Amino acid sequence: MQTLYSLTTIDDEQSGLTPLKMLQKQINASRQLFIYLLYVLTEVGRYSETDALKRASKNLPSAQDLNVNTKLSGNEFLWKILESEFFKKAINDEKPNLVGDSSNQIKRLYQNLTETGEYKNYISLQSREKKSEKDIFTFIFTDLMLPDESFTSHIEEHFTNWDDDAEMMSQLMLNYLQKPASYDLTEMVSKEKWDFAKNLLTTTIEKRDFALELIKPKLKNWDAERIAVLDMILMEMGVCELLFFETIPTKVTINEYIDLAKAYSTPQSGHFVNGILDNIHKELLSQNKIRKVSFK
Repeated sequence: MQTLYSLTTIDDEQSGLTPLKMLQKQINASRQLFIYLLYVLTEVGRYSETDALKRASKNLPSAQDLNVNTKLSGNEFLWKILESEFFKKAINDEKPNLVGDSSNQIKRLYQNLTETGEYKNYISLQSREKKSEKDIFTFIFTDLMLPDESFTSHIEEHFTNWDDDAEMMSQLMLNYLQKPASYDLTEMVSKEKWDFAKNLLTTTIEKRDFALELIKPKLKNWDAERIAVLDMILMEMGVCELLFFETIPTKVTINEYIDLAKAYSTPQSGHFVNGILDNIHKELLSQNKIRKVSFK
């Protein structure tokens, strides 16, 4: 959707990118954002050691300075991530440490963490149980990083895709934290998903005139030129899925585009897109032009 919208607002020669390269660029931006969030998460985990060294190196360190709890920096779950070859390569490729004032954000997040009951409970545990080792990092991400307005403002400043990708990043991170060592960070999108995205993009472009032939008669009193650009794009994509993607159930297609219209277009767009796609769907069914097969 975003790539198709960009194609309507940016001249091809001006962008210097083909549609597929534009799509890949957006996927790369999502990968960079994910790597940065993961980098901050791991650095907050490691900061207790940095804090201990800084405080111990004072001219006149107090007893408290000399007894900083560094249990978190030795977290076994953390080191599974840090020692992953996928993680090392991603950090080397993206260099997230160069993003803005990341060091200050990490320090502040760590200091906020040490004031929480969850952290105090974690460091009070004598053992290193797998669950508690993992849970503290889930807590840092979901309850400390994401709700922090200063941190999210920092993210928005350096990653223009944050507003669109925030929900996806949250789900991806939770998935990653289940099995970090086996997660290939060089492949943000699986081959299956990339093939689908690529096919949907190219099909929507190639079949645009045909899709418009089905859409325009259903607009009745609406002028196609005055309809929101995103609404037209979503309807074109929806028609293409209905006709040319045989493993996607029609109900799933229509519901997905209603949700996209509600989230990204006008307040009335969800109802409008629903009405048009549902009308086209019924017409195509009556003409026996929709043929779906079981995904399995």
